[in-house]
Amino acid sequence: MQSALQTPALATVEAGQKAVPEQRVEVALMTGGMDRPYAFGLSLALAAKGVILDVLGAKELDSAELRSIPDLNFLSTYGDQRKRVGLGKKAVRYMLSYWRIIRYAATAKPKLLHILWNYKFQLFDRTVLMLYYKILGKKIVFTAHNVNAAVRDGNESLWNWWSLKFQYRMFDHVFVHTDKMKTELCSGFGVSEDKVTVIPFGINNSVPDTNLTSAAAKLAVGVTRSEKTILFFGGIRPYKGLEFLVAAFRQLAAQDKAYRLVIAGEPKKEAIPYWREIQQAIDREQIGGQVIQEIRFVADEETEIYFKAADVVALPYTQVFQSGVLFLAYSFGLPVIASDVGSMRDDVVEGKTGFTCRPRDAEDLARAIDTYFKSDLYQTLEQSRQVIRSFANRRNSWDVVGDKTCSIYGRLLAERN
Repeated sequence: MQSALQTPALATVEAGQKAVPEQRVEVALMTGGMDRPYAFGLSLALAAKGVILDVLGAKELDSAELRSIPDLNFLSTYGDQRKRVGLGKKAVRYMLSYWRIIRYAATAKPKLLHILWNYKFQLFDRTVLMLYYKILGKKIVFTAHNVNAAVRDGNESLWNWWSLKFQYRMFDHVFVHTDKMKTELCSGFGVSEDKVTVIPFGINNSVPDTNLTSAAAKLAVGVTRSEKTILFFGGIRPYKGLEFLVAAFRQLAAQDKAYRLVIAGEPKKEAIPYWREIQQAIDREQIGGQVIQEIRFVADEETEIYFKAADVVALPYTQVFQSGVLFLAYSFGLPVIASDVGSMRDDVVEGKTGFTCRPRDAEDLARAIDTYFKSDLYQTLEQSRQVIRSFANRRNSWDVVGDKTCSIYGRLLAERN
């Protein structure tokens, strides 16, 4: 007999001589108004598995593709998160969003809430909202993209640790992306191993990939086909180690004027002083002529330009478990050079999909970059791109993510019933 534990799709079971349809799984996907690539990919994967979804998202996630799915109900809960407004209007926006969340939870048909990210006020989300959901009798699933981001960002506090531990204890199940994350979650926060499931980080499928050629992309960015182009992409924050990449690039540029570094992304408000120090280093080392700076938010529609213009992506992170930029690079078939931190080594096949280097070591990073540009991987990059895409699609398929996620949904709802 097929059960809801095996699949959320509509099935039938025999009851005497009659076929009785099983109840399909209904879930509220709570995005926190951020991380469009992950929310988009997971929404499509779950819908393909037959899950009836309420997606609580922001304007950035809203799309015709999601709204065209019959059993997916998109709710603009968080408004336009990227619209710059004054402090008063921002406070109103936050209050309205929390009111919508509270009202939704009280009236929503789904009995299972899957939280991808908390919203703006961590202490409130981790304590008051958790207790509220439990009082309503909801089952709560959480995807921990970071076990404890405060440690990574260097701003850990007693309140952060306590509230995070409280929230982890309130969840009925937690998804993480690596075995190391599971170990830290269980040992550091006392979460039972049977409440944690490791799932792959789904390959990015939210960014358009058109027929734009590499040659056209290079022209748009301002580099030539003969120049060795390194891309640093995404939000600029201290843990991403950009200062080590700039120092490594200075060494490389002194030896070969064909090197180019493209920095595409914007610093978070708290990281602006950090970015200014990096700019000063670029000016001081007199390498500004070989560094292209696109210091702004890069929209999805523009993203492919940078990944098709680049010859390699650099991830010089100092502390991280995994990176969405890595899988974005792989979605374009682009190799990566990554620091050996967290589980990065598990996702980079030396000489096949990229190279690794020691963290916080500019000389070793320069060595890895030089090794790459002398390797067969670079020399046969156009042919290697499809190999890298296939590798990522096998290991990080949203279909695999959807299967594992639905299995947990079915188990939790069966326990609740």
